[in-house]
Amino acid sequence: MDLRDYIASIPDYPEKGIVFRDISPLMANGDAYREATKQIVDYAKEKRIDMVVGPEARGFIVGCPVAYELGVGFAPVRKKGKLPRETIEVTYDLEYGSDTLTLHKDAITPGQRVLICDDLLATGGTIKATIELVEQLGGIVVGCAFLIELMDLHGRDKIDGYDIVTLMEY
Repeated sequence: MDLRDYIASIPDYPEKGIVFRDISPLMANGDAYREATKQIVDYAKEKRIDMVVGPEARGFIVGCPVAYELGVGFAPVRKKGKLPRETIEVTYDLEYGSDTLTLHKDAITPGQRVLICDDLLATGGTIKATIELVEQLGGIVVGCAFLIELMDLHGRDKIDGYDIVTLMEY
């Protein structure tokens, strides 16, 4: 199965010159969604994962079924003010301004082997911040898995030294 057949390319969205890669058709097709999940699970099995972490919102869509299949927990990374209990946070730079991501302070225990899942590796800022959150709590990031990598944005460079798998490259 070619998962690219289930990615919609939307030109000039959200602004002119950008081609948005929409994973909605992949999620809407049970076979494609299952296949994408299986490929990430196969990658993760050899890594002895204890916990899956995913940034909102599409990291939940990718990470939760992976965690379920691996029989491990899932910890959500959210924007500041969205998690109800005590959190840690990391602020990172965007093209214009900054953003802050948070993780519950008790989401990861020291030494846990963590897989980070998201739909897209673009500039790498969100994933770098997510890695920092996991490591603040003593977790060991043993892999990062993405449905799509946008090669022109060189996000991989920001997370150099971490094991990365992407199912599709654009």
